[in-house]
Amino acid sequence: MNPLTLKVLSRLMVYPSAELLPALEEMRSIVKAESSLDAGIRERLLDFIDQFDERELGAVQEEYVSLFDRGRALSLHLFEHVHGESRDRGQAMVDLINLYQENGLELDARELPDYLPLVLEYLSERPPEDTFELLGDAMPIIVLLGARLRERDSSYASLFESLEALVGSPDNAEDLREAASQEGPDQTIVNMDEIWEEEQVRFMGNSEPTSDCGAASAPLKRNLNQQQRTSRARS
Repeated sequence: MNPLTLKVLSRLMVYPSAELLPALEEMRSIVKAESSLDAGIRERLLDFIDQFDERELGAVQEEYVSLFDRGRALSLHLFEHVHGESRDRGQAMVDLINLYQENGLELDARELPDYLPLVLEYLSERPPEDTFELLGDAMPIIVLLGARLRERDSSYASLFESLEALVGSPDNAEDLREAASQEGPDQTIVNMDEIWEEEQVRFMGNSEPTSDCGAASAPLKRNLNQQQRTSRARS
């Protein structure tokens, strides 16, 4: 895996801006050279990049907001899917901030550490084993997000499918995709006023894969702690 591919995916996953346009050709070159992606996924990812040349930027921005900035089902904040609004999320945030700082990354005050594009940006500068460990634990969430986007016929699904191809599928990947196909409308939009008052939000109703996705919490947090110890040992 080329670490620059993670950087490309990070850039494509944030709110689209005109600043992205000059970098599109370089992004295409990086994706074309990524041997860890099979031809089908690589082609879908290249098609996704092409949309920034083919569509009006305002239309792309509107699509982004409708997907990621309304409701919680497609939130790009990983710990929101694991912990909801419980207190455990706060401690997980602190652990992740400490990990970043110990490896030389200082966050802007506006950034939350579990924002997936930020995680990818961080990992693009780290050894490959860190990428496989951290993203491996987060992969149930990433697969679920990709499946939900695919159900919405969104080309953004290619970003998450690319991550799955690079890092590997979790054991419950097919269960998560099946669960996504059975979901109804995002209840955090349908019942926004009521649901945003709850302390813990469940994204998959009462379906079995909810616990499988949530089960990433313990290993994800444990992995952060392990990486912190490794970081100290290296220093």
